[in-house]
Amino acid sequence: MTTPRIYRHRLRRSLLSAAAVGAALALATPAGAADVDTGLPPGPAAARAAVPAQTAAGWAAGTRSYLVVTAPGDTSAARNAVAANGGSVFAHYDAIGVVVAHSASAGFAAAMRSVTGVQKVGATRTSDVPADAYSPTLPSAPGQSSTTLAETARWDMTRINADKAWAVSTGSASVTVGVLDTGVDDRHQDIAPNFDTADSVSCAYGKADTRAGAWRDVGSHGTHVAGTIAAAKNGKGVVGVAPGVKIASVRVAEPSTSMFFAENTICGFMWAGDHGFDVTNNSYYTDPWMFNCPDDPDQAAIVEGVRRAQEYAEGKGSLQIAAAGNSNYDLANKRTDSSSPNDSTPANRTITNACIDIPTELPGVVTVAAMGNGNIKASYSNFGRDVIDVAAPGGDGAYGVYSTLPGGKYGNMNGTSMASPHVAGVAALLKSADPAATPADLRARLGSQATDTACPSDGRCTGTTAKNAFFGEGQVDALKAVGGSTPPPGRYFENTADVTVADNATVESPITVTGVTGNAPAALKVGVDVKHTYRGDLVLSLVAPDGSVHPLEDFADGDSGDDVVKTYTVDASSETASGTWKLRVRDIATQDTGRIDAWNLTF
Repeated sequence: MTTPRIYRHRLRRSLLSAAAVGAALALATPAGAADVDTGLPPGPAAARAAVPAQTAAGWAAGTRSYLVVTAPGDTSAARNAVAANGGSVFAHYDAIGVVVAHSASAGFAAAMRSVTGVQKVGATRTSDVPADAYSPTLPSAPGQSSTTLAETARWDMTRINADKAWAVSTGSASVTVGVLDTGVDDRHQDIAPNFDTADSVSCAYGKADTRAGAWRDVGSHGTHVAGTIAAAKNGKGVVGVAPGVKIASVRVAEPSTSMFFAENTICGFMWAGDHGFDVTNNSYYTDPWMFNCPDDPDQAAIVEGVRRAQEYAEGKGSLQIAAAGNSNYDLANKRTDSSSPNDSTPANRTITNACIDIPTELPGVVTVAAMGNGNIKASYSNFGRDVIDVAAPGGDGAYGVYSTLPGGKYGNMNGTSMASPHVAGVAALLKSADPAATPADLRARLGSQATDTACPSDGRCTGTTAKNAFFGEGQVDALKAVGGSTPPPGRYFENTADVTVADNATVESPITVTGVTGNAPAALKVGVDVKHTYRGDLVLSLVAPDGSVHPLEDFADGDSGDDVVKTYTVDASSETASGTWKLRVRDIATQDTGRIDAWNLTF
């Protein structure tokens, strides 16, 4: 009866409950896993054999995609050379001197490398370009479900003080965050209020597709990311870090494979620059190479093309935020790669630090590591001295990041894919507070305002408390981004004793409050951690010392998610503070059981 958890890896493939994206989405990963299934279809290992010989005008079996890199400006000479050497021009970006070419000729790259004025040429994949590239199918628009879930301050939001930041600012509607991902469900009840249709697009295959709905999700990863950034503060579901800013979808993932090839990423960054995005979130790596090495001509062209596109976007005022990856890999000490190319047959190869994960290791990009619920590195998160810039909650184990899913739904995912959008949201709050801030300003403030986080007892974590291999400059802080300050902590009481929740039973866990005079506050914080295999069975209430009952949440019968890890705010100003308070949990069905793992009160 449970819903699968959503986790990065290609989507750095997220450790999704529900989705993950191709191209190394920086998605979540289950605890202890290096690369986890994201819920996406497998990569096209046998793409050539799988595609009909002739299914779309202009396409033929054996067609491959190439980047032809020349001087920025007029690319007409390079485009003419493409045609003269057995290729066709699929797209071109003159401002950065990049041409996306297709050819079925095995000698195309070698021929183009000998052309005067051509600087680099490289195949962007080791599989065929899908026939769909020539007549792309529009993603379906999923039917929408309503929700009875009430907004609560989730653990990931409280970790970065987003819940406190909302009281100061929710961000400006003049700030736009581009979600470069698997797409976004623009009709979701928590996303629709903030969705920017006019600036959304599909960049699958490397050319902008502006048809209505082309931006929609071909998985679930992008919708989950979008909700973390800017789910509306509308009283239902969840709240994003910056619920007052705009979200635009740039679908970079290709359907069927959910892979993010270089030409798609280039298209996405160029679109971000030309459409005035203030921030972009990139929870993926550029397929098919986890690391691109400069001594390989194909990979060198990929690095140069994507680097130029990122630099173009930044020059237009856009800051790129990117997930570090879910392989528990030291990015400052690269030695081997056994997962590339992921669109055909991976092979073991020896690499060096000259080989980079793009876009996250490109100059100017903010590289984000993932944390669990606490000052801990998520088990799967990549790390690296002077590579990681900042850290944010990505979830791990029982603590997943809860956010939006297509069709009006919600679910948990774990991964650096989930950490990166927290940082994108904080960057959007910074931009809202200071519209004149440049990408360099935002990047610097993310680091300077981050909460210093010391290394654990782990020899891999080198550096200082102020800056180290696991957390960079620390965990981002949304409250500082909006100019607020953390209020002094209230009195805190906790009960960590387990209480079994059986089928069709009502149980209570007590906390005795002492030393607090007068009445309880109008904003009493009730932190709840209930482990349960089907929370739709549960009804939660807070019982005051005099026996009066304050409802917390009656979960919808169809809510098949696991666990309740939330902080509720209760107006308890009519209650005497001192005395014994109780968390009451009712299980109203059979088959699924659980326990009260812990709960707390903050006065």
